[in-house]
Amino acid sequence: MLAILFLLLLRGCLGAREERGLKDYVRDVRAVAQQSDTQSEEMFSTLTEPGRGVSDVDRENSLKGLRAQADQLVERARNDIDVPGDLEASHDSLIETLEFRRDGIGKVVDVLPTALSGQEKEQGAQRLADQMAFFLASDVVFAARVRPSLDSVLKQQEIINEVQLPDSRFLKDRNWLIPDEVPKLLKGGGGGGDSGDRSDEDAAPGLHGNGLGTVSLGGQELTEGGSATVRLGEDTTFSVQVLNQGENDETDVPVKITVGKGGEAIEIE
Repeated sequence: MLAILFLLLLRGCLGAREERGLKDYVRDVRAVAQQSDTQSEEMFSTLTEPGRGVSDVDRENSLKGLRAQADQLVERARNDIDVPGDLEASHDSLIETLEFRRDGIGKVVDVLPTALSGQEKEQGAQRLADQMAFFLASDVVFAARVRPSLDSVLKQQEIINEVQLPDSRFLKDRNWLIPDEVPKLLKGGGGGGDSGDRSDEDAAPGLHGNGLGTVSLGGQELTEGGSATVRLGEDTTFSVQVLNQGENDETDVPVKITVGKGGEAIEIE
């Protein structure tokens, strides 16, 4: 009887340790992803700086420093994070994601002088647009390999509602992939894509429309007319999928969430 009780206690301790390890891992990955997203903001802010006392040399030097930071982030993910056994393949994909981003920043540094030069701007814009594919590839790897593996393991352990899953997207404006748009973006002008503001422009011809896809709270998918039990915490977040049902890329699409009814309702936009 004592032996059985000891085994049960041992199994419970091992289960608690495994759960704690998964939560710590998700927290570490979320921190790395957030730092990578910050590097994205800094890089594109530097690229779109339309002068204001910032020289082309200053831009290039800033990007070189950012490339070094991206390399440090790869090393941090490779050496400083304890990886649960079930997530080793997922972690390899995370490192691949960060390597794509580091290498992409390095390629941008290499081709930027050509893109800014007077005589070879057209060729330089093409080369710069080509390098942006590194960031697109990194986003695909994260979305297709890193996040789904985390979802699967956390659901198996029944703790997906107790953590805030990481998300990461480096290339937020795909107009950087279009050579004709690159010179405009380098001058600080919007390309009319994901991050551009079209509020003062005429709508593009063709069908426009958006639809609502999946909605989840704390990792728990919500269904219309259905009910769900969600454990709330400080990191509990909504995830709302907006579907483009038209023929044009849409920007600045507002999403409003209402929790509760009447005067006590909470609205998030």
